[in-house]
Amino acid sequence: MQHTYYISQGKTASEQLANIQKVLDCGGKLIQLRWKTTDQIALLELATEVKKHCQKHNALLIINDNPNLAQKVDADGVHLGLQDSSVASARALLGAKKIIGGTANTLQDVLQRIAEGCDYIGLGPFRFTTTKEKLSPILGVEGYQNIITYLQENKQTFPPIYAIGGIELEDISLLKQTGLYGVAISGLLTKQPELLKQIESTFTENENSR
Repeated sequence: MQHTYYISQGKTASEQLANIQKVLDCGGKLIQLRWKTTDQIALLELATEVKKHCQKHNALLIINDNPNLAQKVDADGVHLGLQDSSVASARALLGAKKIIGGTANTLQDVLQRIAEGCDYIGLGPFRFTTTKEKLSPILGVEGYQNIITYLQENKQTFPPIYAIGGIELEDISLLKQTGLYGVAISGLLTKQPELLKQIESTFTENENSR
């Protein structure tokens, strides 16, 4: 999976689609559709359209919080918050080949997600962000370092872990040094999708020499 994970923004379906398309045009290969609307028909229509655009760009589409919608549009997977439906029920619905990611805020959450068999973990928040309500305590670089170090020292096998929450360009190299797999970004890439290649290259440099 790509190291840079775009989480969509936009108040309307057209804003959502335009922002996603810009990221795809800049090389985005991992997209999460996150649109908090109560209009399920509009959400289904948008997800169907986004799936077409992702397919054209050979990009993976992950649906936020909604396994049923992911099944309806045959998305590549679903992302589950800690208060959402269980990983087991999503896996039963979507099958073994689909990607199931999960949110984590603490080491205990990470260990829970590993035990549940998540394919990746979105760990955060890194810092304060206006994108999400009811924010958990911020982790900062030190918080990520402590969690990754614990996992490594205890020889714990873990899936790709993405940092999330208010990440800016100057944070990327520091976050990479903690041992994180990648970063999940919303605001920065919505405003400046052209930064995607620079962010991705930070994570992929030296990969071949390891």
